[in-house]
Amino acid sequence: MKNIKKIFVINPGSTSTKIGLYTNTESIFQKNIHHSSEELSLFNHINEQFDFRKKIILDELKNNQIELDQIDAIIGRGGILKPMPSGIYRINEKMIFDINHSTLEHASNLGILLAYELSTLSGNSENAFMADPPCVDEMSDLARTTGIPDISRISLFHALNQRAVAFRYAQSIHAKYQDINLIVAHLGGGISIGAHQKGKVIDVNNALNGDGPFTPERAGSIPAGQLVELCFSEKFSREEILHKLTGKGGLTAYLGTNDFKEVKKMIDSGNKKALHLYQTMAYQIAKEIGAMATVLSGIVDGIILTGGLAFDKDFTELISEQIKFIAPIIIYPGENEMDALALNCLNALNGELEIKEF
Repeated sequence: MKNIKKIFVINPGSTSTKIGLYTNTESIFQKNIHHSSEELSLFNHINEQFDFRKKIILDELKNNQIELDQIDAIIGRGGILKPMPSGIYRINEKMIFDINHSTLEHASNLGILLAYELSTLSGNSENAFMADPPCVDEMSDLARTTGIPDISRISLFHALNQRAVAFRYAQSIHAKYQDINLIVAHLGGGISIGAHQKGKVIDVNNALNGDGPFTPERAGSIPAGQLVELCFSEKFSREEILHKLTGKGGLTAYLGTNDFKEVKKMIDSGNKKALHLYQTMAYQIAKEIGAMATVLSGIVDGIILTGGLAFDKDFTELISEQIKFIAPIIIYPGENEMDALALNCLNALNGELEIKEF
């Protein structure tokens, strides 16, 4: 009889918590729980959302008659730790300590905390995992160096989904991921655009704290001199400035919402400001994709648009019009992160993938 594993997946995003139960790699339960700006505004730090999101998950499990002690393993989206190779890691106390003391805020940090907590409640803490965290670092030295010796560019991006869709596209054209060049743009609450050169992400914008396009809730790249002036204006605290970069920047700063559907409703009702921001975000994404094409010396086998915002055809068409001269454009709306996490976990449980220790 085939060895059947029940795997529970937790994927916290900046504006949502996705959960799913898998029998091996077959999804038997999925839930995407959206969190409004109003709900999240009650918390000053990402980790403060732990109890809020834990209760929501436990309520969903109870409502759907899913018992924790019937689950073989729990895997959470990886958080922002030290730079590390891609792969699957067992969650341990050291990892929990580092996440709780991280100076970088990101919802993915909660994936580790929630997976460990729920596995502990199930009495099976040894089978708590995370995979392909945002801190996967394969950047070239050329990409890392800046004009200030004290500052180096950091690799922080949607590694899990970017790699998952890259593998998916490679399979669709009967190629190996390690043999082709791709540009992958993850479009969601955060936006990351990576240059994938023969299996490695050699350059990518820091999707968290001030790099690349602005997003529904992040500021993206902004003029450094003006930011310095703002920091020393004494109008805002350090924490308030950081929240302007992540959490309360982008569309949230201008329109008071991080919900792309609400922005579309504003546009449909004739809101010119919303339309301008919508077009500007598409412009900045296309511009960053163009930059990554130069990183790959123009040798690009495909450009993949993925993430939640890729469901919006008007938005992807705006981007595509500016980049179609570079390479074929492939659109994989949504995120493949849940399936990718479940597959990583199953392969680890079956001994087909090395479980790395943090």
